[in-house]
Amino acid sequence: MKYLLTYEAESTNAPTPEKMAAIAKFGQEMSAAGVLIMTGGLQRASKSTRVRMLEGKFSATDGPFAETKEVIDGFALINAKSKEEAIEHARRFMAVAGDGEGEVLQVFDGPIDGPR
Repeated sequence: MKYLLTYEAESTNAPTPEKMAAIAKFGQEMSAAGVLIMTGGLQRASKSTRVRMLEGKFSATDGPFAETKEVIDGFALINAKSKEEAIEHARRFMAVAGDGEGEVLQVFDGPIDGPR
């Protein structure tokens, strides 16, 4: 099964080069083990574009936005045998990355018109 792990750092400071090296090493280990599919860091919401569909009308608005309460700093798409295993991978990552919070979301992996 595939899981999307998200991460929001507690600190708004950029990670140190040492922290980035530790995160990269962890990613290499996960990749070598066949767990990691892809990972990435995300730009701050001030550089984002918010998209919306309302009553059939699509709009796109560039940031920055006045109120951004939760910002995802990074993500990983992984293979795991169970939700519990995915949670353990998230725990191990956060032990390296530091204080923060995130989500473990199972990725729907089937026909586009299948059940949700």
